[in-house]
Amino acid sequence: MADPKIAQKGPFVQEVEPKKYVWCACGRSQNQPYCDGTHKGTGLSPIIVEIEEKKKVAWCGCKHSGNKPFCDGTHSSL
Repeated sequence: MADPKIAQKGPFVQEVEPKKYVWCACGRSQNQPYCDGTHKGTGLSPIIVEIEEKKKVAWCGCKHSGNKPFCDGTHSSL
């Protein structure tokens, strides 16, 4: 299994609508913070999360959060 690539050292903060989101866990997607399928062959899989109300979300950008797919501040120690 490959280690996740750091997409950015900080969260992707976005206002999101209620629906299912597919968060990129490998860091290789060109559509950050969302999966575009480039994880194939890495042994890593995206995380599917359902947001139930419109709100601001801080998606993990470093891919090392202990609260994936959300930012927990881990990027500050990388």
